Amino acid sequence: MNFLVISDAPIIKQKDKYFAYAPYVNEMNIWMKYCETTIISPTKYHKPLLIKNFNREPIVKSIPALVFNSFGKSLKSIISMPYIFFMLFFQIYKTDHLHLRCPGNIGLLGSLVQILFPNKKKTVKYAGNWDPNSKQPLSYRIQKWILSNTFLTKNCKVLVYGEWKNQSKNIVPFFTASYRATEIEVISDKDISKLIRFIYVGAFSEGKQPMLSVKTIEKLLTTNYNIQLDMYGNGDEFEKVKNYIKEKSLGEYIYLHGNQSKDIVKEAFKKAHFLIFISKSEGWPKVVAEAMFWKCLPISSKVSCVEFMLGYGNRGILVDDKTDENLLSKIVINILENNNYHKKVNLAQNWSHNFTLDKFESEIKKLLI
Repeated sequence: MNFLVISDAPIIKQKDKYFAYAPYVNEMNIWMKYCETTIISPTKYHKPLLIKNFNREPIVKSIPALVFNSFGKSLKSIISMPYIFFMLFFQIYKTDHLHLRCPGNIGLLGSLVQILFPNKKKTVKYAGNWDPNSKQPLSYRIQKWILSNTFLTKNCKVLVYGEWKNQSKNIVPFFTASYRATEIEVISDKDISKLIRFIYVGAFSEGKQPMLSVKTIEKLLTTNYNIQLDMYGNGDEFEKVKNYIKEKSLGEYIYLHGNQSKDIVKEAFKKAHFLIFISKSEGWPKVVAEAMFWKCLPISSKVSCVEFMLGYGNRGILVDDKTDENLLSKIVINILENNNYHKKVNLAQNWSHNFTLDKFESEIKKLLI
C-alpha cells in the first residue's frame, strides 16, 4: 500500500539517511512499518533539534515551509503556495492512503486539498489541543472545522486526544505511547521523607513555562523540605533559565541536563517523585504519561486532555496554566503533609500502563487495514 504523509515537521537528510524530530520518528516508524511511505514536508531547519533516523527510509518530497511571522517570510510563503498545492494534489491523487499531520500551515493546506478527494482513504493525526472551548489561532480553528465537517471531509478518521462532547463521526478519541508492555516494572514506593526529586522534561519555550518550574523550586527551598530539580530539554528559554539559576545561586539544587536520550530520561523518571510541567497548550503531553508510567506524580496544567489523563485530580495535581510559584508550592506542600502522594502516584502508574506501544501499534494497524 502506498501511504502519503503530509506534515509541517521537517525531514533532514544527513549522510544519505533521513532524520526528523525523535518523538515524531518513533511514532512514524509504526505507521510506516506496514506501507511504502512518501512524506511531503519541509527539508530545512536551522534550530537545534533532537533527531533520529527512520527505521525504514521514506521517499521524501521537499516543499518550502509556510511561515507568516514577518512580511518577507509571508510574501515568500504566499508565492510558494501554488507549487505546494499542486504537489499535494498530484501526490494525493497517486496514493492509496492519505495521512495528514495537523495542526500546522501545511496541514491546513493539506486539509483543503483533501476535500477534492472524497473517496480517498484518509487518517488525520491532530496532535494539538482539540478542546472546543480553548482559545486557539484562527488557522487551527479552520482546520478543526474542516476536519470535523462530514460534508467537506469524507472517508476520514481524525485522531484526537481526549473525549469531547458533540463531535462528528469523523472524530476518534486516541492516545500516544512511549513504552512497550515488556518495559513495565514493579517500582517500590518512593521515599519522600528525605530528598524530594522534581523533574522537568520538555522544550525550554515560553509556552512550556520552564521558568515557573524553577521559581516553584526556589519557593519550596524556603521550607523545611530537601528539594532537587533536574531539567531535561533545550530551546529559546534555556539561557534565560540558566542565567536565573546562576543569579539566584540555585545551582546546588537545580541541574540543567539539556537534551538527553530516551533511556537517560527514563532513568531520571524512575528516581523522581514529581514531574512539574505547567504548559499553556498541549495535545497529549507524552511527558505526563511517561512520568506516570514510572511512578512520578505529575503537576500539570488543565489544558487539552490533561484533566482526563490525571483523572480530574485523582492521578496527579491539576493547576491553572496561570498559577504562580507561590500557589504551586502550597499545593505541593499540601500533598506531602496530607499523605496523599502514594495513593495518587499508584493510581497514576496503574492507569498509564494501559497505554503501551503494543496497544498503540495494534490500533494503528486497524486504521490502515
